[in-house]
Amino acid sequence: MSDTPGRPTPLDALRFAFGTLTVLPVRVTRWDRETARGGMLCAPLAGLTAGLAAAALGGAVLLLGGGPLLAAVGAAAVPAALTRGLHLDGLADTADGLGSARPAEDALRIMKQSDIGPFGVITLVFALLAQVAALYELFGLGWAQGAVAAAVSGTVGRCALTLASRAGVPAARPEGLGAAVAGTVPVRAALWCTALVTVLCAAAGGALGGWDSGGWGALHTALAALSGLGTGELVLRHCRRRFGGVTGDVFGALAESAGLAALVVLALG
Repeated sequence: MSDTPGRPTPLDALRFAFGTLTVLPVRVTRWDRETARGGMLCAPLAGLTAGLAAAALGGAVLLLGGGPLLAAVGAAAVPAALTRGLHLDGLADTADGLGSARPAEDALRIMKQSDIGPFGVITLVFALLAQVAALYELFGLGWAQGAVAAAVSGTVGRCALTLASRAGVPAARPEGLGAAVAGTVPVRAALWCTALVTVLCAAAGGALGGWDSGGWGALHTALAALSGLGTGELVLRHCRRRFGGVTGDVFGALAESAGLAALVVLALG
């Protein structure tokens, strides 16, 4: 990373988060370890933005007379568009690397190839089907449930990246986004960020989720957030064992896995 004089500002951190995790026209003005630390702590905000955009489209479809299936498809398409499919591509590449059963060096080489193998295709198909199915169930309950679920999924998915950037998690390659952010976030800061995201998700579920039984909406949404983050941690642990660390593709897989797990838990409720 380049050496930039002066300490990064909160605006630098936001630019890093939105410039690396979305396709929004945000110019990353600093590319150093301190800015990466702030940027990854702001990653849930980038996810929330994508989730709110997905919620808005899904809700608009329902208000215009469309059914919950069409709303679900629209809501699932928005985050893919806002990342130009990079996280989905990372999920597919990571599945190919893990499915190859090759040594770490060979698996990483497979992940860098531009084509998608059979493991990646199968994983993408089932992940997208599960996203749409879960959102369909939730939008079928009402626009509020679907909207909260879309926002929670986006936020939790990017919070998993904050956790994956914590100190002690190495990069699998010396270059790329994984190397840029690996180990930048102090463990305590990552845990505080996780706690804040969980509390905010619970508050959204309790206030706007539309579920009955009093505080069940808050508890259910908190459990969904924690389940998503737990799933991300399991994927991270497996990738560290197989690849020796994180890469940009692994980050994409973590975001998609954590967000999907949160959606599924919400739908199961």
